[in-house]
Amino acid sequence: MKRVMLTVAYDGTNYCGWQVQPNGDTIEGQLNKHLSQLLGEEIAVIGASRTDSGVHALCNLAVFDTEARMPAEKISYALNQRLPEDIRVQKSEEVPADFHPRKISTRKTYEYKIYNAQFPNPVMRLYSHFTYVPMDVAKMREAAEHFIGEHDFAAVSTYKPEVESTVRTIYELSVTKEDDLITIRVTGNGFLYNMVRIIAGTLMEVGRGRMEPSDISKVLASRDREKGGPTAPACGLTLVRYEFEN
Repeated sequence: MKRVMLTVAYDGTNYCGWQVQPNGDTIEGQLNKHLSQLLGEEIAVIGASRTDSGVHALCNLAVFDTEARMPAEKISYALNQRLPEDIRVQKSEEVPADFHPRKISTRKTYEYKIYNAQFPNPVMRLYSHFTYVPMDVAKMREAAEHFIGEHDFAAVSTYKPEVESTVRTIYELSVTKEDDLITIRVTGNGFLYNMVRIIAGTLMEVGRGRMEPSDISKVLASRDREKGGPTAPACGLTLVRYEFEN
């Protein structure tokens, strides 16, 4: 028996998120099906990040155990021959038997992209959120500073009763603009359900002039979801980096 870790990239447009769902196609479901067929045994992967429906990833991680004799590093090549073209394994490698991607210290980086122009661009529609309302990027940058550090992020996350703590640490949060594309890039030690999309939605409220940058600290202190901004659409969000802290 060996444990194998996959680094998986995917376009989440056509999937109901990462986690297996009873009535929808998912990334996890596709991996389980094709790994089971490839290796001739029942495989159930454990994912590091349970991305939502429509969210993309360059580097999500998944582990599974197998009795197969195929070398771990060869599994990626064989699996990619079977997977749909919007899912591709970037790397497969053997890891220690007790390795669990959700039980070690990590740093995750997400990017949220906003296409801010007079008219939509069809090429950008699957990978960015379009808005024609002008955005004040300088104010968005100022507001972003208030999210950095250790905070209780209950006001910018969707409530989940099983979550024991809503305290997380954001190490970096930047807002940049190149031509008509605004990119919000955030790195943290973990993210609550919808947290990045709600942060993006809150920053857009600042960019539109509906909130002031100084309001962010008050929003966080309130721990009240109704004080935060709306949840930004899933299509703009991509998991771009996954790092082990040690």
